[in-house]
Order: sequence, then structure tokens, then C-alpha cells
Amino acid sequence: MAALICGSLAFDTIMTFEGRFADQILPEQLRILNVSFLVPTLRRDFGGCAGNIAYALKLLGGDPRPMAMLGSDGADYLQRLRTLGIATDTIALLDDVYTAQAMIMTDRDNNQITAFHPGAMMQAHRNRIARNAEWSIGIVAPDGREAMIEHAAQMVQAGIPFVFDPGQGLPMFDGEDLRRFIGQASWVAVNDYEGRMLCERTGWNKEAISQQVKGLVVTLGAQGCEVWEEGRCTLVPPVKPDAVLDPTGCGDAWRGALLFGLERGWSLARCAELGNRLGAIKVAHRGPQNYTLDFTAQ
Repeated sequence: MAALICGSLAFDTIMTFEGRFADQILPEQLRILNVSFLVPTLRRDFGGCAGNIAYALKLLGGDPRPMAMLGSDGADYLQRLRTLGIATDTIALLDDVYTAQAMIMTDRDNNQITAFHPGAMMQAHRNRIARNAEWSIGIVAPDGREAMIEHAAQMVQAGIPFVFDPGQGLPMFDGEDLRRFIGQASWVAVNDYEGRMLCERTGWNKEAISQQVKGLVVTLGAQGCEVWEEGRCTLVPPVKPDAVLDPTGCGDAWRGALLFGLERGWSLARCAELGNRLGAIKVAHRGPQNYTLDFTAQ
């Protein structure tokens, strides 16, 4: 069985600022903000939530099917996915736009400032979901606004249970939109900040949201995560990483583990435990798709 992963494919340009943003940005001067950060290290990685989630799920032994749009510069990404053994039949290429690009700067405290050019992602709604016996589960992750709305509805029509993962796309939606997504989804996954915004915009607290889906997960970074089911919360403890080098893609690695467990009928708490473990492995590596799993380790 396969997992349908709707979201973005992007190139990530990742920069490291060796200081602290807080030391360079003066709150009282925000109205005339004009700052520059020296970034001694810079690299370009394959990224985007659909690509990152698919990478994690494939490492675990799953069968990810990313559904996304690439631009005229996307041939290298397409070849990478094929090299990894990830099917690309649900990915389309457009000739007149660039692939989505994320410019991510991280400071010494792992705070991040990101600029994002959506490019081909804004045409992702042109990919259509049809009923497919291979697809046992899905996820609607950050993508173009129209694509997220249409793909959620199409998953319902196709009978595919899915995770609603609004991520950084959450501000695009008002309370009515978000309440509809929750009503369509089987599970909801957010981080702490997104969870607060989701509650604020829907007018529902986490207890109420969890009573409308099979489960709500709120990731808390180094503090682990909350698993909400039927109005009750279970705190799943964190896994201590070997090092903290780069948080980029940690949430996507977590979601890859979530899909892996859900597809196998695991409890949500067990899925979260695996997610915390995979996130701890990822944060010890630079880039969203540069970590590996050692299944022989004790």
C-alpha cells in the first residue's frame, strides 16, 4: 500500500548565521527595519514538505507517492526521487515557472527566518486525485492554497483517510476554511505555534478539535509532543538527539514517521514515539534530506 503526499517540492538554500537574531533586531526599531546578516556557510538542498516527508517514509520502508509540481529547473529533483526509489508518476513539470525556492537562515539558537518563492507550487491544483486502490492513506501538507482545498476534498471523494498538516500555509485560511479541513480529515498535525493559531482561528480548543477527528498531534520540539484523542491529552516524551545542528525538515521527518505508523494501524502514541525518534536523528544532520537510518544499531 502507498501513502499519497500532497505538498510542495522545493529547493532549499540554507544559510547559517553564527550570532543571534535577537542581538541584531532591535524591537523599538522594527518600523524602520534594515538589517543584514553575515552567513559564512551556504548550501543548496532538495526540500519542500512533500519531498521531505516522502524521504522519511521511504527510509522507514514505506511507499510514498508525492503529488506536487516542479518547474523548468526541476529535472534534477525528479531524478533524485527516482534514484531513491520514490515513484514520480504523480509529479508534473511546468516549463514557464521555476520550482519553489526556500531561502532559510538559522541562527545559533536554531531560530529561523525564511523567504519563500512558491513558483510551480501555485499550480499544484492542476494535479488531480482519483480513486486508487494503492493509496491507503494521505496527507495534505503545505502547498498552494487552491491545491490544499481541492486535494482535501478529492481525498474525501476518493475515500482516502488523511492527515491535515497546514504548517506554514495555515495563515492562508480563515476559521471557516480550517473548520472544513478538520471536518474532512482523519487526523490533524501541527506544531505548538500552529496549534495556537488553529485554535484561535477556528474558535475551538485542542480538546474540541480532537473530538472531531481520530487524533490531533501537537509537536513541541525538544519537549516532545502532545497526542490528543477524544478530548484527552497524552504527552509523549522527547528523544535526546546526538547533536543539534539543523532543525530544517524535522517536522517533515516526524510526519513521515506518522504516516508509516498510521498505515500499519499503530496507536497514535506509538506513531508519535517514532516521530520523536526520527526528528532527533534528523536534527543532528544538516539539510532536510541528508540523514540516514541504521537498522543494525542497538
